[in-house]
Amino acid sequence: MDPVHRKPTPPGGQRQPRCPPLFPVTVCHILAGAACLARLAVRVNRKESSPFLMFGKMIMADHNIAGKAVLIAGGGKNLGGLIARDFALQGARAVYVHYNSEASRAEAEETVAAIETAGAKGHAMQADLTSASAMEKLFASAKDAMGGIDIAINTVGKVLKKPMVDISEAEFDAMSAVNSKSAFFFLKEAGKHVSDNGKICTLVTSLLGAYTPFYSSYAGTKAPVEHYTRAASKEFGERGISVTAIGPGPMDTPFFYPAEGEDAVAYHKTAAALSPFSKTGLTDIEDIVPWIRFLVTDGWWMTGQTVLVNGGYTTK
Repeated sequence: MDPVHRKPTPPGGQRQPRCPPLFPVTVCHILAGAACLARLAVRVNRKESSPFLMFGKMIMADHNIAGKAVLIAGGGKNLGGLIARDFALQGARAVYVHYNSEASRAEAEETVAAIETAGAKGHAMQADLTSASAMEKLFASAKDAMGGIDIAINTVGKVLKKPMVDISEAEFDAMSAVNSKSAFFFLKEAGKHVSDNGKICTLVTSLLGAYTPFYSSYAGTKAPVEHYTRAASKEFGERGISVTAIGPGPMDTPFFYPAEGEDAVAYHKTAAALSPFSKTGLTDIEDIVPWIRFLVTDGWWMTGQTVLVNGGYTTK
């Protein structure tokens, strides 16, 4: 007798191998089964989160830009404008760009025209996003115009380079309102309005990894966004939403130069390990767009993270 299975041992002293199953179970069978279970659960209006339902939703999630509705705060020009144009070329069905002031209207209109030339529906809205009510209005307007929001990107920011002892209360409040408060309420509204399996990304700064003077109010008011990103990713994750932040180095845009003197500009153009290989020595916005694109598509598994993309300008 077989001492383990208590079954008769065949002649010759060895048990015969079991016949292979007629229809071998493969990974494809498992995935297809999970997807079917998820669809069935939706049809019968099951509200509870089961492992099968969550697994099925993950399988059916569409992690790409094609056919998506995209909201970009600060999307009228510079990096935000380039992201808007790129996403339209990637097949987004609609792109809604925000711009801050009347002075940026012409550039925002050019961005909308480029979006529509690429085949997407373009929208634009001017707003000061330093109040919660303005942020609520932005998301409501974008959702109404596009029929939903799948991807939300915040590129809004304000820079001040000044010794800490010289910064006034009004200057600090202005920096905090743009860099921290508006970022918080952007994430809050995104959590309410972005669709399941959506993507959220906020622009911060590589100075979060720097040991340097004079940027206390800039880096200091961007720093909370790193925690907001972690918290939002944890809270929104049950809906399949990825939340990330990206910190570029000093970028070759009009946003950078007014805050810096000639010597500082010369330093920044040589400070990154890969500076000799960029067009200007600074971070080129063309090198940031692919990272944003990655984080809202194939990089969906990354969430709660702040990624510094700067050619070795700082590390963290």
